[in-house]
Amino acid sequence: MSEIMRRLVTLLRRLPGVGEKTAHRLALFVLTSPAEFGRELARALEEAVERVRPCSVCGNLSESAPCELCADPRRDRSLLCVVERVPDLLAIEASREYRGLYHVLHGVLDPLKGVGPGELNLETLFARLTGEVREVILALGSSVEGETTSLYLRQRLQDAGVRVSRIASGIPVGGELEYVDRGTIGRALQGRREM
Repeated sequence: MSEIMRRLVTLLRRLPGVGEKTAHRLALFVLTSPAEFGRELARALEEAVERVRPCSVCGNLSESAPCELCADPRRDRSLLCVVERVPDLLAIEASREYRGLYHVLHGVLDPLKGVGPGELNLETLFARLTGEVREVILALGSSVEGETTSLYLRQRLQDAGVRVSRIASGIPVGGELEYVDRGTIGRALQGRREM
């Protein structure tokens, strides 16, 4: 393999979820496609790196400041959903069940990795509480780090006089109970609602 191809494969392997074989397959696809495809891909990457930035209000990635979601006047400004990462925001948006605003932390508390409150996007979160926000919905994962972050945020947010809720967790739609772990079943039972 040439040095240029080796460099391309090495860079592609740094993408999340891309292993050695996938990196080779992607590199070969780009190199065996019409040259214009490779150029267009390079231009799109360069343009995205130059123009897309975290929103100064919520932390979402956007070309505009504030982002499209923060600027949308149809959004319910009394609701604020806190997520760990931008893909979490996109997943909630895809459900079309939520019409409030968001706040992206860009991580969770993880003392073992040296991630404390100062490393998260918390300053702008607390600054937003002086406005119309009446409820903050914590939509963080159920990992130890996600739970720790939720507990920390719950305390800080309640001290600020804001209602704090957490998204429900439990059995996925279409899931079979016999294949679900104990912790998830326990959470589903604790979070049950009257019908």
